[in-house]
Parts: sequence; structure tokens; C-alpha cells
Amino acid sequence: MSFFVAEDKEFSTYVLGNAPLKKLVDGFDWVEGPVWFGDHNCLLFSDIPNNRILRWSPETGLSTFREPSNFSNGHTRDRQGRLVSCEHGSRRVTRSEHDGSITVIADSYEGKRLNSPNDVIVASDDAIWFTDPHYGIASDYEGTRSGQELPCNVYRVDAKSGEIRAVLTDFNCPNGLVFSPDEKRLYVADTGRMFSRDAQHIRAFDVGTNYKLTGGDVFHVIEPGCADGMRVDEAGNLWSSARDGVHCIAPDGHRRGKILVPETVSNVCFGGRHGHRLFITATTSVYAVSLAIRGADRR
Repeated sequence: MSFFVAEDKEFSTYVLGNAPLKKLVDGFDWVEGPVWFGDHNCLLFSDIPNNRILRWSPETGLSTFREPSNFSNGHTRDRQGRLVSCEHGSRRVTRSEHDGSITVIADSYEGKRLNSPNDVIVASDDAIWFTDPHYGIASDYEGTRSGQELPCNVYRVDAKSGEIRAVLTDFNCPNGLVFSPDEKRLYVADTGRMFSRDAQHIRAFDVGTNYKLTGGDVFHVIEPGCADGMRVDEAGNLWSSARDGVHCIAPDGHRRGKILVPETVSNVCFGGRHGHRLFITATTSVYAVSLAIRGADRR
């Protein structure tokens, strides 16, 4: 199909020639944070400027999941099936419990308020990792313009003790983050100078004992645009947002190919019946395409 651009032979085995890119819903201002709930056969995603989390399912279409949402951005699902969210407006990371109550995971570090948590992942030991750039407090569009009290760091919250620790402190604005399938590598996007060529990159860190991070070299530079949200597939390829669509990046850092999307992409997630459908949040719309490879996380 014309919206696939294969740049190596492997990419051609990941896409299906008769599987179209479909626009599922549109009419939003800036959509982000897609997360798939397989047991409910639905997708949740944020419409950040309109302060709401929306729900889409193939059976019932679009509905409102939570409004107001504290200008939620990124979401993930933990190992117990609960929604974990980054909230710009409240400057915190929260968990939605099965009974509907909200648990605050993190809202401060060393006595200072977080900036505006952006993206979040949960490791196999139930620790919660999240990025904390300043986008939600830089203006009143995606949150509330406020003073910045902390650098833009990456944090890890221990599942047992609840201790929050700044694990990466040398980013301009850390954004999307994701583990490799074996959790031996952590990828983090830096969009701190998103209109400059020197910060639209993804860095890769080796994850050692007690989650000590080493390395951190530039893994890949997104062109055009920048890496915002990312996910990995079962083979360890990275699927990243970009200005012209979704880029598929091999574990060695070279680009395998693209899925062209008519709007700037913000984030992606795998879902669907077998985790083989890629859901794409892109500016004002949500798209989906079926692939011939599955996501690493198929919850």
C-alpha cells in the first residue's frame, strides 16, 4: 500500500499489503497517550487541551472515559490491569484502582513539585518509570502555566517502598520511554529542542543490576520531526512517532521503514485481538493499522 515505505527487507515482512491505515475517530485538538485494554476490547487516549480521557471500542465507538482528567497525557497499564496516568494539571502520576479510586504514585521529589509528568511505563518488578518535562506548565494549553521547581528528569518509583528516585538527570526534556522486551535496554526520547536537529533523538541505556543505567549514547535520530511516544514489538524493533508518521527502528539503530500518516504523530501502542494492531494518535485523529508482527506487551 502507498502508506508503507520499506527501507530494508525485514520491514516488508512486518506489514500487510491488504491492511489499510484507517482513521478511527477525529475532531480533537492534540491526542496522546494511547493504551489498549484487551479484556475490555477498548483503547483509552488523552485529548490533552480539552482535559479529558476518551474511550474507543469497535463495538460502541467513541465515549468519554474521564472528564476532567487533570490534563492527562501518557498512560500505561500495570501488571494488575490498572490504569497508570501522567497528569499535567496536577503535576503527578496516578493509578486508577479497580474500585474507581485514585492513588497518587508521585507528585514531588525532594520536597519540590514535579513539572508535568509526560509518559510512563511499568517494569516486570512493578516499578513505575516516568518522564517529567515541563510542557504541561509552559503554557495554559496542555495544563496550567506555572513555575518550574525541578530539572526535567526521568524517575523510577519502587513498587514495594514507594521511593522515588531520579535515574536520569542529563536530558533537555525527556519524553517517551520504553523497555526492550527483555528489559535489558531502556530507550528514552529527548525533545528538549524539538525544532532543532540536535535534540530529536532517542538515547539507549543498558539496564544492569538493581536497575543501574549505563551508556546513554544516541541510538537514533528521528527525521523529520521528533520522537515523542514509542513502543517495541516482539522482535525488539522500536516503533516511534515522527512528523510524517511512524518509524520502525531496528535494535541496531537503523530505520527499517515508515508508516506514512497524514498528521503529525504523537504516540503509538499495540493492541487488538492478538496485539498485532498498531494504534496511532496523530494531532487531531486516531488511526490504526494491522501488522504482521505483534507488540511486546499484549495486555
